[in-house]
This record gives sequence, C-alpha cells and structure tokens, in this order.
Amino acid sequence: MGKLLDALSEKELDFIVKQKLFFVATAPIDGKINLSPKGIDSFRVITKNQVIWLNLTGSGNETQAHVDENGRMIIMMCAFEGAPNILRLYGKAEAILPSNSKWKEYISLFPKVPGSRQLLLLHIDAIQNSCGFGVPYFDYKGERDTLNLWAEKKGEVGVREYQELKNTTSLDGKPVRLD
Repeated sequence: MGKLLDALSEKELDFIVKQKLFFVATAPIDGKINLSPKGIDSFRVITKNQVIWLNLTGSGNETQAHVDENGRMIIMMCAFEGAPNILRLYGKAEAILPSNSKWKEYISLFPKVPGSRQLLLLHIDAIQNSCGFGVPYFDYKGERDTLNLWAEKKGEVGVREYQELKNTTSLDGKPVRLD
C-alpha cells in the first residue's frame, strides 16, 4: 500500500532529481484522457508543493486544453533502476505561455530548447509514494535529439506556423491558447 503525503520530503526530492523520464496525465470534463511521456531536461521542483515542467511543441496540445478547462493533472515517475519506487504528484496546474509575466521568471530555470511552447506549473495537493515492485529494469541510453533537430530546422517562424496548424484544437475539439 502506498503512502499518501502532503509535501515532498528529501527522499522524494532525491528520487525526482535522478529521473530521466516522467509521465503527465490530464483529462477534460468530458472526452479523451491524455497520458504523455516526457524527457529531456524539462522538470524542476520549485517548492515542496510546486513543480514545473517545460512542454515542447508536439503533434498535439491536449495537456494545455485540459489544464485550461479544469487544471487537473497528475505527474508520475517510476524507478527503472535502483530501488523500486513509484511517485505520483496530484494537483492543479496552470499553463504559463510566453506572453505571461511569469514566463521570464520560470523559463530561466531551463536550458534554451527550440520549440518551447509552454510551462506547466503544478500546485501539488497530494503525493503518493508506492512500492513499484512490478516496474521492470530499463537501461537509460541517452536523450533523443530528434525533437530539437526538428525545431531547429523549422526555426521560430516555422515552429509557430506548425503550432497554429496543429496545436490550437484538442482531439475533442476544445480550443487551445498559444498566447
């Protein structure tokens, strides 16, 4: 049985720093649930009850559509090496776009990455730490450079055109803000 916590302790903070992969899940009030794997150097702890991650341009923009509608988000990390562990962070998120006054404060926490689309700030209201005994071992071989190379090749204008074409409507037809 997992332990329910109300704030990140040093144990969870140490675990988070070692992770190369995390999963984000959101859901609209009605419609399709979204679950996405995330990597690259895109996750930061702000406080013991706040984390933020950098979302890059992709084929869709479900996360922001759902966050704009209801804010619900869960982030999950699991140990693929070392001691077994699964960490889930539950809470309400807010999307911070480049036009938001908070953008400059938070984007400085991350390396410059082409195709940066929005920041997702999660206000954590519950944390579950569980065993992870059934999670298999995997070997980390490195980051893929495909997304960064794609965004560099398109350039800022090309990425913006792609976002306007592919990232302004969710799978369920909900509008998504770019600014």
